[in-house]
Amino acid sequence: MDPALSEDPYALQRHLGFEITEWRRDFARVELPIRPHLGNRYGIPHGGVFATILDTAMGFCGCYTGSATEKKLAMTLSLTVNYEAQARGKLLICEGRRTGGGRRTFFAEGTICDELGTRIAAGTGVFRVRGT
Repeated sequence: MDPALSEDPYALQRHLGFEITEWRRDFARVELPIRPHLGNRYGIPHGGVFATILDTAMGFCGCYTGSATEKKLAMTLSLTVNYEAQARGKLLICEGRRTGGGRRTFFAEGTICDELGTRIAAGTGVFRVRGT
């Protein structure tokens, strides 16, 4: 990712520990090391963690401008998550792709895999572009 486009982590990002590792037109990748504080009662990452990084990657993929001074933000209008498998690895890798829409509203899909290639979850979302 272009370091000039890097943003300081926001509060939830710092708390969970995820990083935006790639961001370009219609695409974003978020990576999150699996740590104990992300666990549910079974000791595996809570489903809300998957929903959060899907929401993040899909929201970012529709907000790329290529400019550090011209920012776009997205507000989630709808988010659907399908949980498919349990993570076996130590790193969650989420990729979001813009699939359509216009200037104000866009559609995206995302997937989460671990570093071993296991597909863990997938989602779709509808987002509204907002000014900064």
